[in-house]
Amino acid sequence: MDAAEFRRRGKEMVDYVADYLENIEQRPVYPDLEPGYLRSLIPNEAPAEPETYEEIMKDVERVIMPGITHWHSPYFYAYFPAASSYPAMLADMLCTAIGCIGFSWAASPACTELETVMMDWLGKMLQLPEHFIAGTHGHGGGVIQGTASEATLMSLLAARCKAVRRVQASNSELPEAEIFSKLVAYTSEQAHSSVERAALIGGVMMRKVPTDNSYAVGGDMLKKMVEEDKAAGLIPFYFCATLGTTPSCENMWMHIDAAYAGSAFICPEFRPLLNGVEYADSFNFNPHKWLLVNFDCSAMWVKKRADIIGAFKFEPLYLKHENQESGRHWQIPLGRRFRSLKLWFVFRMYGLSGLQAHIRKQVGLAKEFESLVRADKRFEICAEVIMGLVCFRLKGSNELNQDLLKRITNGREIHLVPCQLSSRFVLRFAICARTTESRHIQQAWHHITQLTFELLQDSGKKASCCRCKMS
Repeated sequence: MDAAEFRRRGKEMVDYVADYLENIEQRPVYPDLEPGYLRSLIPNEAPAEPETYEEIMKDVERVIMPGITHWHSPYFYAYFPAASSYPAMLADMLCTAIGCIGFSWAASPACTELETVMMDWLGKMLQLPEHFIAGTHGHGGGVIQGTASEATLMSLLAARCKAVRRVQASNSELPEAEIFSKLVAYTSEQAHSSVERAALIGGVMMRKVPTDNSYAVGGDMLKKMVEEDKAAGLIPFYFCATLGTTPSCENMWMHIDAAYAGSAFICPEFRPLLNGVEYADSFNFNPHKWLLVNFDCSAMWVKKRADIIGAFKFEPLYLKHENQESGRHWQIPLGRRFRSLKLWFVFRMYGLSGLQAHIRKQVGLAKEFESLVRADKRFEICAEVIMGLVCFRLKGSNELNQDLLKRITNGREIHLVPCQLSSRFVLRFAICARTTESRHIQQAWHHITQLTFELLQDSGKKASCCRCKMS
């Protein structure tokens, strides 16, 4: 493919993508396939001779699209949003074309510098404390990670390194392995599984802190657990907090994970939920969830960049340069994509007001769905609806709700996933797609209530049949 053909095919691909997204709601949101479906549809080996672009695009529809869960369908309500927008897609094209591997300032100065500035822009949108902003007199700064899981792991490893150095400063004879065996980290019992995985990879103990009726960690409970562990000879060193938890624990690194909710803090009405971030050593959220920036783009800030750089800095000769500032010391991989281009394009083409309008619209749609659920006495809301997520269930047993979700999934008109709250099986309805409108919410609820009617009818027949057999 030469430049001339690339121009032609590129325009065709833009048209294909635009058509796909414009007509996505006409496709079943969830595939009707069994695992392993794809292998029989393509050859067992790569072709020996070149194939045509037309053949490949035919196979996109024949092989790929039948196996896609359409995350950007307005009928996709599972997990959390996977943000996307046309400006972000264009920026990703440019990132791919430039193709720099930004492991150092010298490897591509613009890649390093734009990321630093974009993280400052974003930090100011969130009204983060000045010590998190690189372009100030503070000692912190921001970096783009791939995912919130990576940010959690990096913060835990940096905290571990800092704790080991602190202990060895007062007892230089104590071996590192012995210190590791005494380190203990803490997180909410409601925290994402990635926090536990970080502890597993980091080789440290992780204790789960019980939550209250609002599923939040109370400072008193955490303090009690920390004091018990200290008395047992352990070394508390890290706490991964969720929103609303603002303890100040001496010699403990506090990391705040706001992977989904963080985007909403650009709106003044939601910013109070971030109060207490000034106590944190690190803070993270995913613009690629709700801020119209496509995957991957996870924003992480640290209060003292020396803490994270000091834990991971390694300078082989071939990477040395007089201007050493680089994101590679803030992450696990060496290579870095030019991901800040996506932020730059989106921030400039939407503006803060446009991003705020997107957040508010999706919160409004969640409130609309909540009102529909509350108006139907067969259902109940299981947690306060604050942002774009509604947790609800059919009144009755867990098995009844499992059956309802199975019918929803098999119907393939909308897509939901469950969670467990206080041992109850709960359905999650998350506003995900940028193109979701009120009519989609109304259609989704109509579909759910129709399936509920059929489920309760079938359940009644089964119960009647059981009574007949017993008599």
